[in-house]
Amino acid sequence: MRRSVPGLLPRAWGALLVALTLALGSASGYAAQAQPTKKAQASKSSTSTAAKSTKPTQGAKAPAKAAEVKPVLEAKAIDILKASSARLAAAKSMSFTAVVSYESPSRFGPPLVFTTKSDVALSRPDKLRVITFGDGPPSEFYYNGKTMMAFAPAENLVAVADAPPTIDAALKFAFDSAAIYFPFTDLIVADPYKDIADGLKVAFYIGQSNIVGGTTTDMVAYVSNGVFVQAWIGAEDKLPRRVRAIYGKDPAQLRHEMELSNWHLDPAVASEFFESAKAASAPRIAFASPKLPPTYKAPPKAKPAKSPPPKKQ
Repeated sequence: MRRSVPGLLPRAWGALLVALTLALGSASGYAAQAQPTKKAQASKSSTSTAAKSTKPTQGAKAPAKAAEVKPVLEAKAIDILKASSARLAAAKSMSFTAVVSYESPSRFGPPLVFTTKSDVALSRPDKLRVITFGDGPPSEFYYNGKTMMAFAPAENLVAVADAPPTIDAALKFAFDSAAIYFPFTDLIVADPYKDIADGLKVAFYIGQSNIVGGTTTDMVAYVSNGVFVQAWIGAEDKLPRRVRAIYGKDPAQLRHEMELSNWHLDPAVASEFFESAKAASAPRIAFASPKLPPTYKAPPKAKPAKSPPPKKQ
């Protein structure tokens, strides 16, 4: 789930989701202002320390610094990642379900969790369909090798654009043009391992699990392009069952998790499956990045809490 269309590291997650942004924004009187300022954090920390401390700490030893982790690329982990990528790349068609949970900061500190479910189908080299439901309005995406459609069924609006001739190129075009992005992009590109290997710094084998996905999985962890990923991959079929990611530069260390199920490789899929008459007949809007309406007002920022002065010892 390393968020990368070839050459990109987006934080975007879907076009035509202005309604989703607004829906989460309205719920985010609690969700929007998550992080206190550094000044507030420092003030809170000093107050907490003063409250707990009843004796002078002169002579106390400073805590030891954590040992630096040196880059390591374990052969077993690399082999598992390559085998999984090869299995996915070899499929001429596939379908699966992806349930994605992602944390979003709350104004009280601890993060909130939002979830989406996507039913995905593709036929190489030039067909893709993604039907998504979740904590917000649903969305549908159709790509048939000639055109792509991003459809918002709740609003009955569709954005249509001429499309490049391959899934990889279409994904990049959709992101560049309309901020459309899917968390499972790395699983459906032509060469999944290439996207991982380009920025791979760390990879190691953890062990096996008999819980995830109802089968035995090999657990591996890796760091690629600054994202720490833990993956559960089927020991026998080499198909990913769970992926968990944390962005290294995210100060909140928010977690993104994806459960993968209902795998079908090389099913027979009719071309009509990648089109929608309902979407094609809907009123059209521009195939462009979503923008908030001029009347939208962001929730007010929370004021840093004032801290009482520390008590004299």
